[in-house]
Amino acid sequence: MSEEVYHIPALLPETLEALNINPEGIYVDVTYGGGGHSRAIMEQLNAKGHLYSFDQDEDAVKRAMVDPRFTIVYSNFRFLSNFLEYHKVEAVDGILGDVGVSFHHFDDKDRGFSFRFEGALDMRMNQRAKRTAAWIVMNYSEEQLADVFYLYGELKNSRKLASAIVKARNQSPIETVERLLEVVKPLINPRQEKKELAMLFQALRIEVNGEIDVLKRLLQQSLEALKPGGRLAIITYHSLEDRLVKNFMRTGNLRGELEKDFFGRSMSPFKLLNAKPIVPSDQEVELNPRSRSAKLRVAEKL
Repeated sequence: MSEEVYHIPALLPETLEALNINPEGIYVDVTYGGGGHSRAIMEQLNAKGHLYSFDQDEDAVKRAMVDPRFTIVYSNFRFLSNFLEYHKVEAVDGILGDVGVSFHHFDDKDRGFSFRFEGALDMRMNQRAKRTAAWIVMNYSEEQLADVFYLYGELKNSRKLASAIVKARNQSPIETVERLLEVVKPLINPRQEKKELAMLFQALRIEVNGEIDVLKRLLQQSLEALKPGGRLAIITYHSLEDRLVKNFMRTGNLRGELEKDFFGRSMSPFKLLNAKPIVPSDQEVELNPRSRSAKLRVAEKL
């Protein structure tokens, strides 16, 4: 386990405590990324324990650790149940999901995740996928673009941004980061430029990678994948994701509607272990500013 960890994992001590790791247990990290969380879990497993980690990014898979107690799965975690069945795993003791984009992608100028670099407007976590951010910008209708910016970026001027993009793309293609910035910057508040651009890029990234749908599938599959007493720990970075996770953990369904029995007792298959999300300490934010918006929620399968 000598491979370099190339990002600082968010809420690491809190996540390990949340998972309540059994040294002989079977665990899943559905977002291997830089390997920080996975390595920390492995350090708490003995020879009988095992960790399965998912990642759809070839770069992350190539960097994955080599250990007989570890299996890297080169796939999107929406196929969690399929791969557990393939590996003959009936149920696991814990599932960790650090959802969103791996931090190192923001520093890779060739991936198009950040407005700090010039380059192709890509944003694909899975480089085998066909749909890029440029494709969405060039092909979505004005209404579709406005919805993406509003729902996933919470941008109040989403309709103006969408309108400007549609008009601009009719003049010349919007296929690079610098071209998109050229179009949207006149509509961005200079005092909040970094924040609003980050929200815009976040919205496109979520849409490119279908992150909300994938998260929903993970939550649903966790019902069958976890053993009784198993822990589900999810780290989110966006209010829409956090709300979805909170409601699911509270009710056991994506509708967020708590079902009760004849006596008024909750029928949720989960016990939500933290009423409020766990957030990074001031010390962590100082060391790793990108974890500022991280929120950890934890539930136990009943």
